[in-house]
Amino acid sequence: MLNHIKYMNRCLVIAEKALPYVAPNPMVGCVIVHNNKIIGEGFHPRYGDNHAEVIAINNVKDHSLLRNSTLYVNLEPCAHHGNTPPCCEFITKHNIPKVIIGSKDTSSKVNGKGIKHLKENGVEIISGVLEEKCNWINRRFITFHQKKRPYIILKWAQSKDGFIDKKRNLNEKGVYWITNKKTKQVVHKWRSEESAILVGRKTIETDNPTLNVREITGPNPIKVIIDPQLKVNAQYNVFNGNTKTIIANSIIEKTHENLIYIKSHSNEILKKINNFLYDQNITSLIVEGGAFTLRSYMKKSLWDECRIISGKSNIIEGTLAPTIDKKPFNEIQLNKYDLLTTYINA
Repeated sequence: MLNHIKYMNRCLVIAEKALPYVAPNPMVGCVIVHNNKIIGEGFHPRYGDNHAEVIAINNVKDHSLLRNSTLYVNLEPCAHHGNTPPCCEFITKHNIPKVIIGSKDTSSKVNGKGIKHLKENGVEIISGVLEEKCNWINRRFITFHQKKRPYIILKWAQSKDGFIDKKRNLNEKGVYWITNKKTKQVVHKWRSEESAILVGRKTIETDNPTLNVREITGPNPIKVIIDPQLKVNAQYNVFNGNTKTIIANSIIEKTHENLIYIKSHSNEILKKINNFLYDQNITSLIVEGGAFTLRSYMKKSLWDECRIISGKSNIIEGTLAPTIDKKPFNEIQLNKYDLLTTYINA
């Protein structure tokens, strides 16, 4: 008897290899098993490339074995023509008799059509294997299609006594580091995994961040700045031109080279950002501050995941970190100094 859990876990392991590169598509891994042995596997490596099922089937050296094999995939095979042909048709073309699926694809282009095609062509289907884990790795994709907005991650660092920044003298600038260099590498990895990154005007003026990936190798996220009155000028690092930069404001709407200005009334600015990012197929957004911006997202419950890094030092007086009333989803020691607490807005 085949071990469905074992092979689905393998699908998930290889699917996650594509995280920085596959958006707006989901992360998908596929393994093909014959006589309790994996004879082919593959994952969807990046947007526009072949899907996992196609790669796994093409990696099988002896295609005559396929008619007696079982295909495992963590997400329902696609049923539409996009950059590549439908995977469900590719599976039936190769006479694979049994397909084990982790979770159904609820996006409008698939939504059961892949399973329907397979069943109509005599393929035995088992679905829902490790469904919760399969949904979790594709939470960005699922949220994007179900809520018509990006998956939103709030992130901040706070001192042991709950402050996000020290008390500053008038016009005092520069980053006040609560965490250490090892934690900075973790944060840059997170940035590489999301499609866009957002901060408010005050964070730009105080910290002058670059908002890119420097501590690791990976793609830079699109930058989003909330600047209602357009007070931030071109002297700041975010305007280095390396990546597309979106400025949400209340004054102008135009595009100039890598700068995109989107206009909205200040009360509707978060909604405008979400709608614009959705229209641009941007599936995830990490919000890094400041305190007012983070609280604005929390007040409207416009977030899905919150990552709080706590350092070991106290600040005593300064800007208080936002508070959250959810139970922790996970807590891990990032290193000997800093603790990461993750919350899920469910």
